[in-house]
Amino acid sequence: MIEQKQDIEKCDCNVIHQDIVNQVKTRMPPEEQLYDLAELFKVFGDSTRIKILWALFEAEMCVCDIAFLLSMTQSAISHQLRVLKQARLVKNRKAGKVVFYSLDDEHVKQIFDQGLIHINER
Repeated sequence: MIEQKQDIEKCDCNVIHQDIVNQVKTRMPPEEQLYDLAELFKVFGDSTRIKILWALFEAEMCVCDIAFLLSMTQSAISHQLRVLKQARLVKNRKAGKVVFYSLDDEHVKQIFDQGLIHINER
């Protein structure tokens, strides 16, 4: 496969458009929020977690079901679910000895849907 190199266009001058910079600066979220957003997007950077989220779009599932579906160990799935739960992307409920996982809220599906729209825009 031949990799195509794309040149990044840049200005041939050194002019600062202060009005635009000031406008953007006033609307920019606090640094801590931007950090948290970057951490959220990191969670989406793992294909196993993406597969788990996809499965949970379709149905509430327990660890055993997800492990079987993805041909992985329950331990590996539990680890990924812990990461997803810490990021508030999934939630769980207990029914006797079984723990079922589902998406935390509708925003998770919206984030996923927007990503799919973006990569299919070509």
